[in-house]
Amino acid sequence: MKVYGYGNETQAGDASGPVELAEVTLVATPDELRRIAMFLERCAEGMQAHGKSWEHEHLSEEDRPIADSPRFIVFNSECGR
Repeated sequence: MKVYGYGNETQAGDASGPVELAEVTLVATPDELRRIAMFLERCAEGMQAHGKSWEHEHLSEEDRPIADSPRFIVFNSECGR
């Protein structure tokens, strides 16, 4: 597993792309963590069911109340990069 991201000062469309992160810290409520956990479970099920054809999902598209949070994207490692 690898973790990539952008800082607030970097645009997601930046040509240099996201950078690999060494650490991730989630500052969240118990409810937000449970919603993220459910999202991750749905992603795992989608990957298992669809293999390489399942590429990625955005938490903000799955969970509208969390849409104002930083973008949280799961990408299937089998799709390559």
